[in-house]
Amino acid sequence: MAVHERERRAMARAIDVASLGPRGINPQVGAVILSPTGEILAEGWHQGAGTAHAEVDALSKLSEGVARGATAVVTLEPCNHTGRTGPCALALIEAGISRVVYALDDPGAVSGGGAERLRAAGVDVEAGEQADAVRVLIADWLTAHRLGRPHITVKWAQSLDGRAAAADGSSQWITGPDARADVHHRRAEAAAIVVGTGTVLADDPALTARDGERLFEQQPIPVVIGSRATPSDAALHRHPHEPLFYDTRDLPAVMADLHERGIQNVFVEGGPTLASAFIAAGLVDRVLVYIAPVLLGGDRLALADLGVTTITAARRLTIDEWIPLGADLLAIARPDRNEGVH
Repeated sequence: MAVHERERRAMARAIDVASLGPRGINPQVGAVILSPTGEILAEGWHQGAGTAHAEVDALSKLSEGVARGATAVVTLEPCNHTGRTGPCALALIEAGISRVVYALDDPGAVSGGGAERLRAAGVDVEAGEQADAVRVLIADWLTAHRLGRPHITVKWAQSLDGRAAAADGSSQWITGPDARADVHHRRAEAAAIVVGTGTVLADDPALTARDGERLFEQQPIPVVIGSRATPSDAALHRHPHEPLFYDTRDLPAVMADLHERGIQNVFVEGGPTLASAFIAAGLVDRVLVYIAPVLLGGDRLALADLGVTTITAARRLTIDEWIPLGADLLAIARPDRNEGVH
């Protein structure tokens, strides 16, 4: 059976309400319950680990029997396992739901299989509606689930000729206020912000997400990688979150530890050395490059050695967006699929 227009609208709404949930160790999921005539009966979303899943949250808002014969529109395949909460597939069956439309299959070996259970119970199931939009919404969780590490964004600012600083090392500010404001908004969307000790010692960054002088409500956890000591009066010690320090060059180990701490996405904002180390290690899912219309010359390159010795070994990217920001330009890119992100 084809997806109806009212179900498409309901999926768009489910995506909207999914974004109300927190970004953490669980995916953001939204659900909308439609009556047999297409009216919205209830909607719900997952509000954090240990709370009711989106489908159960929506069903809880209905009186007994109201969901019988209704359609559940869900952004992720209803789960089929008992963890802190029971299986959503069973909850939908017991509520009398007759049809389920969902976007993405649950990739979990344990939690997946809800669609099969629903079909076995006689529920009509349609998969794949607006899958790409949901994939973007929960990209962090999908990466963490698949790779056992956070989703990693590597960011830097550079001149038009690829320099990160002038010959004397000064770099504030290559880009203008619009670009800098955009960076702070993106910091606020990250669970952690990662820098090297070189950046801490050279720039003494606060590593906060700010709107002017005002701190955003959500702040990334500061993460510092490197063996050099951080001064006790460094600005990051006044951060709302306690900083995490890693005296190692083992980036996969650091990312694995952050994953174990429940951190699903990180924003790498160190200098050329750290950015290049992440890229060379294949630890990058997205690249943000803020390009300013200035020329600096010299040898203060935005990236260091990536291990590329010939053009056929170039780290090729796919550009997802070009965004003008005042006089500057933001390139949002990701490694080509055949680059083998680790």
